[in-house]
Amino acid sequence: MAKDDSASLLADRLASARLQYFVGRREELALFRRALAGEPGAPMVIVLHGPGGMGKSALLQRFGAEARAAGRPVVGVDARTVELSPSAFEAATAEVFARDNAVLLVDDFERYRDMEEWIRDRFLPRLPAGTLVVVAGRHAPDPLWKADLAWSEVLQVVPLRELGPADAAALLTSQGADPAPHASLLRFAAGHPLALRLVAEAATHDNAATDEVFWAPLRTVVDRLLTHVVGRPPSPAHRRALEVCGHVADTTEELLRVALPGEDATELFAWLRQLSFMKSGPFGVCPYDVVRDALDSDFRWRDPERYKAMHRTIRRHLVGRVREAPEKEALRAAREFNHIVSRAQWLREFQGARDEADVHEQPMRPEDVPALIELTREVEGEHNARTVSYWLRRQPEAFHVHRSCETGQLLGFMAWLRIDALDDETRAADPVTAEAWELVSAMTPPRQGEHLGVARFMVHGENHHRPSRSWDLVRMRIVFELLRAKHCAWSCFVSAEPKFWAPLMTYMGMFQPPRRAVHAERGYGLFCHDWRAARVEEWAEGIDARLLGGAPAAPAGKPKSRVTPLSREESDAAVREALRGWLDPGGLADNPLLRSRLVEELSEGDPVTALRDLIGKAVQRLNAHPRTRHLHDVLTLTYHSTSTQDAVARKLNMAFSTYRRHLARALDEVRETVWDWEVHGRIRAEQEPPQGS
Repeated sequence: MAKDDSASLLADRLASARLQYFVGRREELALFRRALAGEPGAPMVIVLHGPGGMGKSALLQRFGAEARAAGRPVVGVDARTVELSPSAFEAATAEVFARDNAVLLVDDFERYRDMEEWIRDRFLPRLPAGTLVVVAGRHAPDPLWKADLAWSEVLQVVPLRELGPADAAALLTSQGADPAPHASLLRFAAGHPLALRLVAEAATHDNAATDEVFWAPLRTVVDRLLTHVVGRPPSPAHRRALEVCGHVADTTEELLRVALPGEDATELFAWLRQLSFMKSGPFGVCPYDVVRDALDSDFRWRDPERYKAMHRTIRRHLVGRVREAPEKEALRAAREFNHIVSRAQWLREFQGARDEADVHEQPMRPEDVPALIELTREVEGEHNARTVSYWLRRQPEAFHVHRSCETGQLLGFMAWLRIDALDDETRAADPVTAEAWELVSAMTPPRQGEHLGVARFMVHGENHHRPSRSWDLVRMRIVFELLRAKHCAWSCFVSAEPKFWAPLMTYMGMFQPPRRAVHAERGYGLFCHDWRAARVEEWAEGIDARLLGGAPAAPAGKPKSRVTPLSREESDAAVREALRGWLDPGGLADNPLLRSRLVEELSEGDPVTALRDLIGKAVQRLNAHPRTRHLHDVLTLTYHSTSTQDAVARKLNMAFSTYRRHLARALDEVRETVWDWEVHGRIRAEQEPPQGS
C-alpha cells in the first residue's frame, strides 16, 4: 500500500511540475477548451503536427491535465510503447469504448502512418459520439482526411509552430536561465522548445559558456538536437543535401545540382520536402531556424575543409546569378548571398528579428513621392526631406520602397544613387553626396566612363538605422547593385549610425576614409570600397576568409592594392609603349599596364606574357572586321618588323601620308579596345570594335 501511495505522490509531483513549467500555446489551449466544452463548431478530432522537440508531448500532457480537471476520463496512447498493429491499438484504447465522454490522446502518431487509413476509416467512426480525440505527430495528416467533406466538419489540423519571443523568454526563465543578458540564447533557439530547454541547461551549468558576447551552441546542444529532430540520414548523399539546407536560406533542385554534382538532385529534393522539420515556401524548402543552425554548426565542426568548399561553390553560383539573372531572380540570389556570408553568430546582431512582420521591396511609384518626402520629414527632418525631393526628381529610378507583406503599408525606402559628376545644383542640394564624391576623388578619382554608387537614404518609420526586416532588404539591394554595376569605380554607404554599423561594413570589405565623418555637423559616417583595387571575386574571397576564419574583421584603412588604376591618358601612352616593345620581352618589363587590374587578372603569375597576349588580342580584333581589316596589316607590319615606316608604306603600296593616317587610326582603335576592357573589368567578345570610325 505504501508503494502505491508513493507512486501516486510521484505522479502528482510530475503533473504539478509539468503545469509549472508549461508556457505559451494559448491558441491551442483555447481550441482544446472549446472542444472539451462541446461548443458549437468545435472539432471532435484535433491533429497536432510539428517537428521533433516542438512540444507536442508537453501539450498533450497539458490537454490531459485540463481534461481531468474538467472531470473527463483520459486515455493516453504512446506509439513508442504500443505494438504497431490494429489489435494492439484496439487493446490500448479499450477504455474509450466503455465511456461516452472520454478524451483520447495519441502521441508519436507518425509511427502509425501504415495504419492511418485504418484509424481514420475503421477505428475513429466507431467511437462514442462524446469522445474527444487529439493525435500528435511529426507529419501532417494524409490529405484524404480533408478530402472527405464529412471529416472536414469535425476535424481540425493544427501545425505547431515555434514559441513567440515572450513565451520563449518565459520558458528560459522557468528553466532557471535568465534570458536578459543572453539574447544570443534566444536567437539560437529561435522559439524551438527543446532547443530552449537545452540552451537553458547549458547556461545554468556552464556559466563560462554564456559570458561571451556572442554565444555559440555547445556541442552537446547541437548533438542532442540533431539526434532528436533530424535523426540518421539514409545515405551520405542525403546527409550532404541536409548540409546544403543548413547553410542556405532556401534550397531548390537547381541549388542541389550546383552544390552536389553527380547526385540525383530530384530525388534528394523530394526527400527533403517530406521531412517534418522542413518547411516549403515560395522559393524552395528550408528547415526550422534552429535546425538549420544546428546542421550548419555541426557540418562546420565535423568537416571544416569540405564545409569551406561547399560554401565557396554556393557563393560563386550566387554571385553569378546576381550578375546575370533577370532582376527578380537576381534579387533573391542577393538575399541568399547575404544569408550565407552571415553565418557567424556575431553577425546576427545586424539582422532583423524573426518575429517581425514580413516586408517586401517594390519599385517606387509616382504616387509614392509625397509619402516618401513626408516620411523623411518625420524621421530625419526638413533638410533631408528637401534632399530626398531633389533626388526623386533627378533619379526616381534609384528609389525602392519597403511595404508590409500583410497590409501593403509603406514602411520605409532606400535609394542607390549613381554619380558620375557633380554640378553646382547637386552640391547645394545634397552636401553629403558631394562630400562623398570629393573624398573618394581625393583618394583615386573615378575615370572617364566610371561612376560612384551611393547607398544614400535608408529611411524607416521604426528601427531607423537599426536592424530590421527593412534593413535586410537594404542589404539585399546594396549587394544587388554592387554585383550588377557596370563602370562602378567606388561604392559608398552613408550611415547615420556609423559606430553601430562599422563592424558589419568592415566585414563586408568596406573601409572608412581618413576623414571618417561626412557633413560632420550631422554625424554621418561614410564606408567605401574601391572596385578597381578589389573587384568582385577578390572582394567575395575576402568576405569568405573573414567568415571562415571565425572572427570579426578589424577596422582598417583603404586596402593596399597591387594594381594601379590608370587614367585614360596613361592607358593610351602605355598601349603605344607596349606596341613598340611587342617583339622584345625586355621592352615590356616596365610598362604601366603590368600594374593594371586587367593584366593582373590575366597573368596567372606571368604578367609580361599576359600583357603581350592582351595587346595581341586587341590587335587581332582589327582583323576580325571588314572595316578595320586593312588597319591590322598596317599595325602588324609596323610593330612586327624592324623596317622603317617608309619601308612599311612601300611594302603596303601606300602613300606615306595615307600610311600615317591609317597607323594613327589603328593605334586609336587598339587604345580604345584596351581602355574599354579595363573599364569593364574583363575582355568582352563583341562583334564590333568600340569605335564607329
